[in-house]
Amino acid sequence: MAGAWANQIIQGILLGGLYAMFAIGLSLSVGIMRFVNIAHGDLIVLVSFLLLTLTTRLGVPLLVATAIVVPVAFVGGYLLQRLLLQRVLGQGVLSIVLVTFGLSVIIQNALQGIYGADTRLIQGGGIETETIQLAGGINIGMLPLAIFVFAVALVFALDLLLYRTRLGARIRAVSDDVASANLVGLRSAHIYAVAMGIVGVTVALSAGFMSVWTNFDPTSGPSRLLVAFEAVVLGGLGSLWGTLAGGIIVGIAQSLGAQVDAGWQLLAGHLVFLAVFLIRPQGLFPK
Repeated sequence: MAGAWANQIIQGILLGGLYAMFAIGLSLSVGIMRFVNIAHGDLIVLVSFLLLTLTTRLGVPLLVATAIVVPVAFVGGYLLQRLLLQRVLGQGVLSIVLVTFGLSVIIQNALQGIYGADTRLIQGGGIETETIQLAGGINIGMLPLAIFVFAVALVFALDLLLYRTRLGARIRAVSDDVASANLVGLRSAHIYAVAMGIVGVTVALSAGFMSVWTNFDPTSGPSRLLVAFEAVVLGGLGSLWGTLAGGIIVGIAQSLGAQVDAGWQLLAGHLVFLAVFLIRPQGLFPK
């Protein structure tokens, strides 16, 4: 019995790695540009379908397809910020919510029109079925383990970028005070767009992992957004390591809930989020 619970905790930690991948880009949006992108989950699904097209219809290997999509996602994020989101930045929360919600609706309907409503899954070449067997009946999937390790590495790399590089200093300066940054010669619109391009890269990477681990369809975006939002809030706004911790907490809660009853899986994660939010609304590691 104890082994079963220990196994669920380990699976929850690994699941938290995927949730952290969903949430890292949203954490950057909230921490740098000070807005919640309602279309964040739909952008992940959009890139997943792009990967699906490259791998199934054009026969491109998944790793090569991801390598192709990552720079495309950076350019897409840059243009999205520069041409659309920048126009409503600083005009209040409602404007951002309305614009990104409209973008979410457009993406969902476009994907349904092109691909239909069926669920899809990309084959990962066998890594999705490989496991490591440990003592006590604990099995660790190679794909979840790889995602968790990659999530930790990505958080570490982004933390170095933001706090140890000149670009990171410029991004933080614009985030702190746009007017002062403009006065000293920083082009805030360009820097915001670069930051959104980095968000696009995290979206592409999380889409690559998600499309192999779990099914997705054109309406999967809101569920991805919800779990990402919970991870960001639990960890504390602006804290990338906190976002990783928040994703792990949600993942463990869902795994333990599923151990009690399959119907409790999603509910357990939401309940833990509400409990922590009521006790510590600023998050566990605010920055």
